[in-house]
Amino acid sequence: MTHRFLEIATTPAVRAAQEALGSRRAYARQEQGEPHHDRLGGSEAAFIAARDSFYMASVSETGWPYLQHRGGPEGFLRVLDERTLGFADLRGNRQYLSLGNLTADDRACLFLMDYGNRARLKIFGRARFHDLAAEPELARQLIAPGYAAVPERGVTIAVEAFDWNCPQHITPRFSEAELAPALAPVRERLAELEAENARLRAELAARDPLSGGR
Repeated sequence: MTHRFLEIATTPAVRAAQEALGSRRAYARQEQGEPHHDRLGGSEAAFIAARDSFYMASVSETGWPYLQHRGGPEGFLRVLDERTLGFADLRGNRQYLSLGNLTADDRACLFLMDYGNRARLKIFGRARFHDLAAEPELARQLIAPGYAAVPERGVTIAVEAFDWNCPQHITPRFSEAELAPALAPVRERLAELEAENARLRAELAARDPLSGGR
């Protein structure tokens, strides 16, 4: 089956590089048959729902690539169906570089990282912008309840293809929320020791008022 992501990404220049460096034969086998990796499945949906950030690439009218970080509460990038993603575009520094780029050329690439589990997912798609005031149902789907940020518009991504990368060279990193369960016993023990220390100081001061607890 054709690997849809590689079908899009493998240009003549890429094929020439693969040929020169000895990997062309292996990838050529994936360029035959019906396409796959063009519809999001359960694994992709679960991975996307657990992310609190991603990177989005676009290309300017002058040909320069631009990469922007998008962040929000966990799951703010919504899987609307097996071929559509969406998120609320929140107010930032108001440069509107991605907005301008994607208005002129709707092709985007999303890059999602899970550092703790050393996993990464790349997604090719086409972006479309929405007036959320005019589309209340879409607004309901995209705006995270209780999140203190101002959504300026909605963005939907029509998924063209995706690819999972290998974990090689990903350094494990963990967020504060991910570390909290592991650190909870340490913090509890620290609180117990601090309380015990305060109790012993109080007992010592009671026995010898002149010591001042020293």
